[in-house]
Amino acid sequence: MSRHDLQPKADQPHVVRATVGWDRPLQTFFAQVFFRTEDEPDEGEALIWLGTEPGEMLTPEAVIDVVAPHVEVPPDLAERLDAEMRQTTGMKDGRHQAAAKRSLFGSIH
Repeated sequence: MSRHDLQPKADQPHVVRATVGWDRPLQTFFAQVFFRTEDEPDEGEALIWLGTEPGEMLTPEAVIDVVAPHVEVPPDLAERLDAEMRQTTGMKDGRHQAAAKRSLFGSIH
């Protein structure tokens, strides 16, 4: 799995951070945006969280579109995410990953 924490835009004081990355076992990119809440003013709460289902977010651009209104996006982020995904091509699930997928989704695919 890859993970990139991104900093809020200056005009987004209610955003703590966003995180994007590639989840190889689920074969999806993911995006989270953490907003300040009364209960979590410093750490924030992930009120936007996509990429929790197999194949849900298929391109780097899809996750960048989710977080771009809220955070600064490095110009090479899509390229880095794509490279991280390609590095996992051909990797297979381990025994525990396969068991977790069967339990959660009814299949290892």
